[in-house]
Amino acid sequence: MKKTLIIVLMIGLFGSLTAYGNRRPVGIHGIGPRVGFTVNPDQIHVGVHFDLGDLGDNLMMQPNLEIGFGDNLTVVAPSFEVDYRFRSDWGAWTPYLGGGAGPVFYSAKHGGSASELGIYLQFGIGKGSYGNKSGHFFVEGKLGLADAPDFKATVGWTFGQ
Repeated sequence: MKKTLIIVLMIGLFGSLTAYGNRRPVGIHGIGPRVGFTVNPDQIHVGVHFDLGDLGDNLMMQPNLEIGFGDNLTVVAPSFEVDYRFRSDWGAWTPYLGGGAGPVFYSAKHGGSASELGIYLQFGIGKGSYGNKSGHFFVEGKLGLADAPDFKATVGWTFGQ
């Protein structure tokens, strides 16, 4: 089931490269904080993300680094994410769907550590500043498909151009 979801997600992401809309060039468009909670392990996480522009129309790249605390565990999870925005208007509330992958490093409070390759399916909604695209707010959820926390809920703000 997880393998099927991953394949469908990848087909959808690559297929969306031909979508019509406003495309931002690849490059650093912003940086911002993010905070949220995870389920299994039950934690609070904080982090930072980068807006690296669009791979195609409405297909944005937003890699991030999250550090989770709680449940006698520290989790460090860098992730490279690609999201498809269903609207190209940054001034309007816009849903998005995407996915990400990256290493997940687990460190137990009383010794022991592990690392896995985490794969996520994510969904969210965001609203940017109208016109100049000088930042945006988002709320997102992530479902861990492989070797990642089962669920993450995150809010964040991107400062930038």
